[in-house]
This record gives sequence, C-alpha cells and structure tokens, in this order.
Amino acid sequence: MEFCQSCGMPLVNESEISDNKEYCIYCYENGQFKADITVEQMIEACVSHLMNAHKELSEEEARENLKKFLPTLKRWK
Repeated sequence: MEFCQSCGMPLVNESEISDNKEYCIYCYENGQFKADITVEQMIEACVSHLMNAHKELSEEEARENLKKFLPTLKRWK
C-alpha cells in the first residue's frame, strides 16, 4: 500500500491523490505543499484522523505511532 509522503494517509482513492502521485490532495497541490508546517505539527494534525481510522487506539498510542512513522516519509527525511 502506498502512503502520502507527508501525512501518511493511505493513497487508495484516486480522487485523493495529487498529480505527482506521492502525496494526498490535502497536503500537496499545484506543485507545492499546502501548509508550511513541521513534522511535529503534522503529527498533532493527524492524531484525530488516525484515531478515527483505528478506533482501538488511544490518543497517546496514535501520537506515538505517528512519531515513529511520519519521520520516515519523504517530506520529513
């Protein structure tokens, strides 16, 4: 499975994949990132989304998972 190389969202819906195919439309548009944020800010922005997708995760578990995963993505390396 491919993931957005900024927020980690699974890239499964064609309508949510940006033109360059590496990022979702929520992170990247017209050749640039939509927000100038740090990886720490992205982690905080994604916590609730991860918890919604994985109901078994607590807020702290979601945050810890993101702290491990997001820094491995292209945007944050």
